[in-house]
Amino acid sequence: MRRTRRPLLSTLVASASLAFRAHQTAESFSGPPSLKRPSVSLLRAPRTGSRSDPALASSDGDMTESVPNVSPGTLATLVEYATSFSAANGLQVESGSGGGSSVPGTRSYVTAPISLLPQAYPRDQFERATSLAGPFNLLVDRISRDGPFLKETHEDVRGVDEYTGKLLEMYEEVYLGERRGDGWGRFARSADRLGIQRSDYMLHEDSATGGHVIKQVELNTIASSFAGLASGVARLHSFETERLGDELRSFLEGNERAVTGKVSDDGDKGVPASPAMTALPAAISVAYDRYVERHAGAGAGSSKPVVVFVVQPGETNTVDQRLLEFALHDRHGIPVVRMSLAEVQERVTMDESTGRLSFDGEASRREIAVVYYRAGYAPTDYPSGYDTAGGTGVEWLGREKLERGACAKCPCLGYHLAGTKKVQQELARPGVVERFIDDGDDAAAIRSAFAGLYSLGADANEDDAGAVRDVLLRGGEGRYVLKPQREGGGNNYYGREMVDVLSANCTLTGDGDDAAVELSAGLGEFILMERLFPPQQLAVLLRNGRVEGSGMSISELGCFGTVVADGEGGVVHNEYGGFLLRTKFSGVDEGGVASGFATLSSPYLC
Repeated sequence: MRRTRRPLLSTLVASASLAFRAHQTAESFSGPPSLKRPSVSLLRAPRTGSRSDPALASSDGDMTESVPNVSPGTLATLVEYATSFSAANGLQVESGSGGGSSVPGTRSYVTAPISLLPQAYPRDQFERATSLAGPFNLLVDRISRDGPFLKETHEDVRGVDEYTGKLLEMYEEVYLGERRGDGWGRFARSADRLGIQRSDYMLHEDSATGGHVIKQVELNTIASSFAGLASGVARLHSFETERLGDELRSFLEGNERAVTGKVSDDGDKGVPASPAMTALPAAISVAYDRYVERHAGAGAGSSKPVVVFVVQPGETNTVDQRLLEFALHDRHGIPVVRMSLAEVQERVTMDESTGRLSFDGEASRREIAVVYYRAGYAPTDYPSGYDTAGGTGVEWLGREKLERGACAKCPCLGYHLAGTKKVQQELARPGVVERFIDDGDDAAAIRSAFAGLYSLGADANEDDAGAVRDVLLRGGEGRYVLKPQREGGGNNYYGREMVDVLSANCTLTGDGDDAAVELSAGLGEFILMERLFPPQQLAVLLRNGRVEGSGMSISELGCFGTVVADGEGGVVHNEYGGFLLRTKFSGVDEGGVASGFATLSSPYLC
């Protein structure tokens, strides 16, 4: 047996995944019990680049020097614009209950973490990303209805990941009629399905052309956040670049040259508007109206049916959620009620003869037409445990109750499972996308966005084994990321950490390309993904209303898609739903907006 390790490539400039969630701070991944952990402590890979430059800010946060290509006066004006615009337009996050106030129940808000200026982005790749929203929406819906595929794909995962195993068990009972009989999920199977998805991409150098093309990092099918705040950032950046066009020309052209290799004469350059705060409410409204139409008598009298936002206790990204709530009211007259999963289990009841879900409101009984999840995507959202049979897993019982009901779910369990890393990896295998997408052009477009993805489960083939050999025998640790079935930041392994985890959980017998690879069962919930290398460009990041610093950065584009489909698979709504861009300093492997590494930004199309 031979194991060879090479020095860590500590100067890598890019991450293959910016797992940006509004809800979670970065936390160390706790692997399954069957995963062998290295005996030595794992150290985070050294970061190149800097989160902040001390030369740029004094101890009280005031700027003391100019940013390259931006004069001190222009910089001060930009900061004033950003903080004023944020206060006037709700571009904020909660800083914690009370914010030091002695008044009980008060809340304090600060400017959301944002990039002070937009980032250069090739127009053709932006348009390609937006055009993929519809095909990916269809792909998710069709995967959600293929029970055998979901079961087979997650077979290795369910044995080592209790959370994913519970999702799959509930899916089997509600949608496949297993264990509890067909009657258990009869209302869910005929209910509409609502999807608000977000496909995240990084630009990656095309070896054939030398240009940059988008490659998918992940597809988020639950709690896809920041649509509201990102729309506001795009409006801010559009205002700044139009108002201060001459002053910012050098900065914007410098970034355009860094990304595209040239400065074009295109007169159409600029920040696009995001339709998210129109598109997302419209999709929810379609599902809501269809529920009211299908269930005669729903909302009779003064108590209209409601949309329930399932949220986390202690949520700080409330403004992003409230923007959607207010848009639903202003545009469609639809009321929203916020509940945690534990509150759902305590307050909501289901009529077993009709599947209707309702709860006691302040003045009357309220019926639930649509459920929209902004929680429930991670094990930490289920603190009472998994013993639903014993009645203690209250969050899971609440999730199950909502799933069984006749209301539309965003997402249903099938959509949720369609967004796992394991499904993403399986779709990259030859012929799998085509199993679900009949249109050859759409299937080819989807496939062209995939990066290299490799299984570490019992289904691993020779290509997958080759990727493991590349990491352990050929010094390829800088070309891959080890990713578990987890949402949120801080869960992936890079560089030396990845080598240590793989070395402790696989056996290589023989030398070179002929070495046989034996993988432990504990690796079944992981995938290996090709590491992406986006172009770097200058960014100025703002946190808590003050300039944190400037430096070279990388960005990740997220495109929202909305879909409504009936119980039989008929698609009644399928639209692109807006965008967001997140920017962080180069050399930071992990982190999200909430965890202090990334900021919300917007694309400057060129």
